[in-house]
Order: sequence, then C-alpha cells, then structure tokens
Amino acid sequence: MTLFLHDRAVNTLEEMDKADCDPVLLDNSYARFPLVNRLVSGWEEIYRRKIRPLLATTGSLTLLDIGCGSGDVARGLSRMASREELRLDITAIDPDERAYQFASKARETAGVVYRQAHSAELVAEGRRFDVVLSNHVLHHLSPSEFSAMLRDCEALCTRLTLHNDLDRSPLAWLLFAAGFWPLGIGSYIWRDGLTSIRRSYTLAELAAVAPPGWTVEPQGPWHNLLLYRGTEGAGEGGRGD
Repeated sequence: MTLFLHDRAVNTLEEMDKADCDPVLLDNSYARFPLVNRLVSGWEEIYRRKIRPLLATTGSLTLLDIGCGSGDVARGLSRMASREELRLDITAIDPDERAYQFASKARETAGVVYRQAHSAELVAEGRRFDVVLSNHVLHHLSPSEFSAMLRDCEALCTRLTLHNDLDRSPLAWLLFAAGFWPLGIGSYIWRDGLTSIRRSYTLAELAAVAPPGWTVEPQGPWHNLLLYRGTEGAGEGGRGD
C-alpha cells in the first residue's frame, strides 16, 4: 500500500473529468458533494480560522470560489456568514458547463453568483476579490495549469487565497475505501475519491511546488491548505469588486 501511494498518480484520470462520462452518475455525484465535503473537507474550521477574522473587521467580503463543482462550498460559506449577520458576496466559477448547469440550478443561491469561466477570464476583466479559494482542485491540474492558476490568484486576490486539497496517505485511502463505498452506488464518488487521493500532494510535495510568497499548512487530518496573502494581507481595506 505504501508503494502504491508513494508517488502521485498523475496519469490516472477521474471518471467525472471525462467528457463522455455518464450524465446521471455525474449529477448524482454533484448531488452528494455536500455530504462528502461536510464530512471530510473541514470548511467550517477554515471559515472560523481564516475567513471569519477578516469578516470581523469589515462585516462583508467578496469571495471567489474557483472550480466550484456543485457549488456546495460557496453556498455553505454564505450560510455560515449569514448566521452571524455577516456578508459574503460570492462568485463561484467552473469552466465545465456540466458543473455550472448543476450549480446554477440550486434551490438556495442567496449570496452566490455562478459563472462558467476560467480564472484567467476574471483576471482579463480586472476583477479583484478579498478572498479567493478552491476545494479539491489542485490535484486535477497539470504543472502548467497549477502555475497558471496560482498566478491568476495572485492577480485576483487582495487579502487571502486558500486552496484546500487532499493529503495523499495510505490511511486516507483505506478509510475512504472502507467508509465511503455506499456513496459510490449510483455515482462516481467512491472510485473518483480514491483516484483523487492517489493524485493528491503530500504536505512536503505541495510545499516543494509552491511558488515564492505561498505557504502550506495541514488542514485537519486529511487535507492541506496552500495559502497566499494579497497586497492588503489581513489588514484594513482591500475591498473587492
């Protein structure tokens, strides 16, 4: 098992990334993302530790979610802020039309605007956001795509960028294999989740490819955070568009 996960499985493609994947299984996977992210991704803690302190200084922030998938992370963060009578104005983007169509049909969209777009398009438009983030996106990217997206984030972010991604380990793979197989019935969740772990970076690997100005820290037992502080850092000012 250790040898099996020693190196990133960069040449293994997830089923959901295939243009000809089953649309029913794909939609079922999007529909189950909220449960998966609630169980493993740790966004409530990230909100409490990283986003909430910034909101406390202003009462509102602009936020960009890159590669939003089903849109559940964006909607969840909007709800967290709203419960405290704080405001996140969120733009959630995904270049995949299938993800955009699913996310934009969500019943609850308060505080979230969806777009089918790449981050580079928003850079070209001159957009800026207080906070930029992604969830489970980094391991999908080729080295050139990885570098390009981080450059886009540096241009888009005024205060803080947070990329939350899986940490590859034998324990994570075994626990996901044992505990999440029911969610794989009728969806791609189980098989693609295992592939995602195999494709993901360890903490040391992510630190090694992080450009100057970026830092890496563990996020709970199963994730790593790749962080960048914009020109405004965590201080006052730096309102987004």
